[in-house]
Amino acid sequence: MSGHSKWAGIKHKKAIVDARRGKLFTKLARHITVAAREGGGDPEGNPSLALAVQKAKDASMPKDNIERAIAKGTGEGTDADALEAVLYEGYGPGGVALLVEALTDNRNRTGSEVRHLLAKHGGNLGEPGSVGYLFDKRGLIVVDSGRYSEDDLLVAIEAGALDVAVDDDIFEILTEPSDLTAVRTALEQAGIELESAELTQHPKTRVPIDEATAGKLMRLIDALEDNDDVGDVHANFDVDADVLQRVAG
Repeated sequence: MSGHSKWAGIKHKKAIVDARRGKLFTKLARHITVAAREGGGDPEGNPSLALAVQKAKDASMPKDNIERAIAKGTGEGTDADALEAVLYEGYGPGGVALLVEALTDNRNRTGSEVRHLLAKHGGNLGEPGSVGYLFDKRGLIVVDSGRYSEDDLLVAIEAGALDVAVDDDIFEILTEPSDLTAVRTALEQAGIELESAELTQHPKTRVPIDEATAGKLMRLIDALEDNDDVGDVHANFDVDADVLQRVAG
């Protein structure tokens, strides 16, 4: 599990770099807009919007950008009306299961692009339902285990976390999706600094892979995440954290 857990922290750091290029802000704004369109513009009464806004804040997205994205979703919002959430399922190198979350205004275009990227990097697109059963929707909070002890994180369990696991230098805290905000708030109020906090598709089982396969898989995931329509990519691989650090660096 160490490699997969480490991946959450690596993805968070890479997201900050992407944000400096501006590309991530565009994706985050689209998620905020769609969440506001579907559930209203008040984060207090719209958990999906609250999570989208928090993710944008974590990436240091300017407040004005966030407010414009909400307004687009609750106003005329022709752009928001054209967007739809699509989940693509498939396999990557080594038989690793992949779930690819996208927001698109053209399902055919995005599907074709995702299929092409998978094939180019040794994977293939599957039918709906082909790998989804291998994952559970969960809240995932990652904390640096070098700075805190398990006792420090008891507050997470008290706030409703399902599990707190340690692996190498990472604590992985799992929650029900609806409890993510409450657990995050409890940790922050206790003075715990978080590496990342997000909704994710958490694998029920993992596929062991070697370094060569891990390199191919990371190149595929990077290519998918570089697509303008793709938001998150979830995978059920298991690899040593040191190996992952080398291939993802």
